[in-house]
Amino acid sequence: MLVGAVIATVPFVLIPWATNLPVLLACVVGFAAIANAFKGVTETLVSDYVRPGNRSKAQGFIKAGVSLTIVVSSLISLLVVDRSLHLAFAIPPLLMLIMLGLSWVFLGRRHCDAVLPEEQTEEEREFVSPWAVLKDALQSPSSPTLLLMIGIFCFAGMWSALRSLTTPYGTQVLGLTRGEAGGLALPGAIAFLLCVLPIAYLSHRLGQLRTMRYGVALFIAGLLVGFAWPSVPGTIASMIVSSLGYASFAVNALVALWNLAPTQKVLGTYTALYTIASASGMALGPAILGTTIDLTSWRYMLLNAAVFAAVTFAVFTRLARSAPDRTTDRAHG
Repeated sequence: MLVGAVIATVPFVLIPWATNLPVLLACVVGFAAIANAFKGVTETLVSDYVRPGNRSKAQGFIKAGVSLTIVVSSLISLLVVDRSLHLAFAIPPLLMLIMLGLSWVFLGRRHCDAVLPEEQTEEEREFVSPWAVLKDALQSPSSPTLLLMIGIFCFAGMWSALRSLTTPYGTQVLGLTRGEAGGLALPGAIAFLLCVLPIAYLSHRLGQLRTMRYGVALFIAGLLVGFAWPSVPGTIASMIVSSLGYASFAVNALVALWNLAPTQKVLGTYTALYTIASASGMALGPAILGTTIDLTSWRYMLLNAAVFAAVTFAVFTRLARSAPDRTTDRAHG
């Protein structure tokens, strides 16, 4: 993680220096490839330190930290982008390196003492290869694991598209500068930060699938508010409501997938499934939504996103009906 994060800063810093599309793509793809290479390892660490019954709450604290990155990026957009794009891209890697150093100092020495002891069951002693687990999880088109991966792909894709295209939406529809448009995400990030922990504790009682389904519905409602009220206040309200809906998903998606794992030994494999689904959605989501914008106009961006999110709602509805209790029961275990 430490080595990968340091290497990932290089292509990220070079993005504003790209003078043509091939170089820009090389920087973006290089950063994404390096960052995603160790993302699964990072996310699986939660299961090494936190017992199953507390993982939703632990994810709440983690996502609260993630929301701080959105707050910081929005502040950078508001205060720095219109003045110096190169400086704006240099600040996040610098902050990340500082935090990595602090993490190593304060957490690295306690690693061995904090890891949960292994409690092997008979099923885990007979553990086969991760490839066999992967084949078993995906062999049926209606399997809960495959359905959940589809839902993760769709929701992560639309959230990524919304985050990526909000700035050009603000310049094209609302008449803002790039920096001002980039700051539209700040109120939503603050709302996310304030509500993610209560949502995590609520999810512990309601269950992951039910909470995610409610979150998708709230996400759609937020998009429709922004479409019906195409102004700065309306877009800010849309970002706030949509962020709360996404928080319900962000806290629970990985935990719900972990709860489908047959044994604790294969949690890394299930984290890889989550990474594949979410990373694919984040990569393709902006392109898919951007294509619909080309076919309609920027004015219809939020409505187009709401239509795609409705597909996600249908997936989670079917998933909740096909496996209503499995993830919830394990969440309380």
